[in-house]
Amino acid sequence: MGLAVLLALIVAPEDADQGISQRIFYIHVPIALTAYFCFGLGALKALLLLWRGDERYDLESYVAIHQGTIFGSLTLVTGALWAKASWGVWWTWDSNQLVLFLVLFLFYCAYFMLRFSLPEGARRARSSAVYALFGVVLIPVSFLAIRLAEDFIHPTVFTREGPQMSGSMFLTFVVSWSAVTLLAYVLYRVELTGKRIDRDLRELREVLS
Repeated sequence: MGLAVLLALIVAPEDADQGISQRIFYIHVPIALTAYFCFGLGALKALLLLWRGDERYDLESYVAIHQGTIFGSLTLVTGALWAKASWGVWWTWDSNQLVLFLVLFLFYCAYFMLRFSLPEGARRARSSAVYALFGVVLIPVSFLAIRLAEDFIHPTVFTREGPQMSGSMFLTFVVSWSAVTLLAYVLYRVELTGKRIDRDLRELREVLS
């Protein structure tokens, strides 16, 4: 992450149109892609739970969606900062891609309301899994809305002709994307390990009591 920030602030050249504010692109876009990936991973784990019935997938799905909401929050914050700095608006309801990402984010925020309204057990795991699978439909819709939009909020950088950026800019983006993805993986593993330890301790207390 340190290398990514260094490349974004010093090595990558300034954008001709947006100036220094465009540098947040190297953090905002990788964070958004990571949020999509975490939500998708949560849905995949949910599918495996319903298919195989292995309860470990319930916790893995929950942690992935939790990470997705964290990175989704960061996506909205960094996106608002970028929009305000470059185009003078924090938010616009006229932009379909912004609204669709917000809907996706709020949908998965409501996942926790459903999950913790039910007692722990197989019923909660199945209900949470079904809900997570419904949300996965919004992921390609939200992503394609960004790709197909032609307004000022999300200029298209990657086209069929390849990335529309210089070599140093593309290198910075790849390093940043790799760094954010690695960060998400570390956070996922740490949280998953912590929750498994917590579950094992609760089970041990029940046995000893």
